[in-house]
Amino acid sequence: MARNLQAKLPSSDTLRVFDINAKSIERFANETKALGSGAAVKVAANARDAAEDSETTITVLPEPSHVKNVFGQILKPPLSENVVSNPDRLFIDCSTIDPSSSKEVANAVHTTQQGRFVDAPMSGGVVGATAGTLTFMLGSSDSLVSRVEPILMMMGKRVVHCGGQGAGLSGKLANNYLLAINNIATAEAMNLGIKWGLDPQVLASLINISTGKCWPSEVNNPVKGVVEGSPASRDYKGGFGISLMKKDLGLAIQAANEAGAKLELGDRAKEVYDAAEQQEDCKGRDFSVIYRYLGGTE
Repeated sequence: MARNLQAKLPSSDTLRVFDINAKSIERFANETKALGSGAAVKVAANARDAAEDSETTITVLPEPSHVKNVFGQILKPPLSENVVSNPDRLFIDCSTIDPSSSKEVANAVHTTQQGRFVDAPMSGGVVGATAGTLTFMLGSSDSLVSRVEPILMMMGKRVVHCGGQGAGLSGKLANNYLLAINNIATAEAMNLGIKWGLDPQVLASLINISTGKCWPSEVNNPVKGVVEGSPASRDYKGGFGISLMKKDLGLAIQAANEAGAKLELGDRAKEVYDAAEQQEDCKGRDFSVIYRYLGGTE
């Protein structure tokens, strides 16, 4: 994401980057320097240093606790007001966390009058981040959309404005709840058909021209040989990790409880992901490894 942003920003801009993975940041700085175009890259000492004097700060973190911790570092003590071209700072958080935590952070930004905060979780994975084809689900006031959208479009191909702050995360979690269920159902259906003697390619083709078609069946099919280049074709390595799917499902269940929305399959699906993650040959792999957990033929 940062590489696409750096390449599309003018050379008059500076991109300050920070990550706890120092080697990754050093590699990024060296690679962009070798290109000799786009925004200048500077390695920040910490999250606070990256945000200081910035017009726009983009954060992407794994869990709610990380987002709260980073913004705690950024906002206290108050950032300097030395932002020459735009004193109205913009904070864009692309993390997938629960809407309540995001609203808590937004409130901290707004009440301390240190800028404007929007949520913009994304979909598309590592492949989409690399190719610059991510879809961002934006939660912001209408007045900020025209300012936020061009920035996100440097890293993706689509921005969906879902509503006010927190709405982007609500949309993302609803989508990922459905994805979590579809992934298990696809693995079960493929396993069932293969045990009945159906050819995996034939079964997948049938599903994908019928009413069972979904992203896990068409793009991320869990059976090796059905979709070239899918995680199943490389021992379920890479892709969307089972721990991340479990995290998003947990956040969706939490948000549903807060909203009073009844979920019949959520808790059972979480049990499946919990159990699969404990299995040594499934741990740390793409979430389509549920097929292996079910005892599917490989």
